[in-house]
Amino acid sequence: MDHRATSLAERVGDAPAPVLPQHPDVGVWRAATEGDIDGIWELRRAMGEVDHPNYLTARGAIAADFGYSHFHPELDSLVALDEAGRIVAVGMVMFPPRQVSLVRSMPIGGVHPALRGRGIGRQLLAWQLARAKQQLASGAGTLPGWILTYADERSPQNAALFEHAGLSLARYFLTLERPLDAPVRVIDPAAGIRIAAYTAAVSAEVHAARDDSFMDHWGSQPMSDENWDAFVGGKWFRPDLSFVAYGTDEAATDSAGTEHVVGFVLSTANENVWATQGFTGSYIDLVGVLSGWRGRHIAQSLLAAQLAAGRALGHERVTLAVDSASPTGALGLYTGMGFVPTHKKMAYTLEF
Repeated sequence: MDHRATSLAERVGDAPAPVLPQHPDVGVWRAATEGDIDGIWELRRAMGEVDHPNYLTARGAIAADFGYSHFHPELDSLVALDEAGRIVAVGMVMFPPRQVSLVRSMPIGGVHPALRGRGIGRQLLAWQLARAKQQLASGAGTLPGWILTYADERSPQNAALFEHAGLSLARYFLTLERPLDAPVRVIDPAAGIRIAAYTAAVSAEVHAARDDSFMDHWGSQPMSDENWDAFVGGKWFRPDLSFVAYGTDEAATDSAGTEHVVGFVLSTANENVWATQGFTGSYIDLVGVLSGWRGRHIAQSLLAAQLAAGRALGHERVTLAVDSASPTGALGLYTGMGFVPTHKKMAYTLEF
């Protein structure tokens, strides 16, 4: 389809208001409020302990969602309460701003494991997809539009649910782990590159480098300032496990000789998941190198610094996720540095 010929709204077509579900095991369906954050967190933890115990949603991440200006819970969320008033299902439909080459609507949520297999998830997803179509149809541009969501391979019921609803498997993302009981080889970047610890002083420049370096990543768009600030200002962000590459030659310095960011590795460490995942360690959330600076061992040098820092702290492993088909060659980079695949997550899309 030629996206330039018709608007996204025309391609989405009719997008009526979502119909509130009805189910005998649900006492009340309603929009979520900030007062539901703890209840949603408890539900998400119960889901995660079954579906993906190596990563559990932090309460702060849910609270951050409610703080974003682009999330309108009265329209973009739905919770199901049982007769005792406990939240047993939640659906949120995130609509990130800064749509440069793609418009994305992203449903997240699910049903308590004790109530699965009764049709609640199917009704919840139908509501989410209807809201997602409304979001995509709200703009007047001609960019491609995706409804994008993810299913862990350890929760096959979600994959089946998405496929039944008409979404298509689009991509595989691999979780990789690197044990830290083996020495970490020091890798020096090419001449003209300096590796240093991340500091808040370079937050804005690293944000810009992230947006630039990720534009050739599948499904990626620039991060809003709100999302970025929530990430680097979050409870689990670890500056001591995050590093920045600076260009020191003429290509990366201005007339005053000021260095500029050309790469980064940014990490978090949520100690609350260590017991369920079975080891201590950090998670590498973002690795990027500006396109004109690739091929100079910058990513390897940044990763080596991160691994060495984790090992010095006594951590047992480092974890990250990678697009299995990334054109940047990221998978080969990580496996070459000792990372091994452990789990798989699938991306499902409905494209317009």
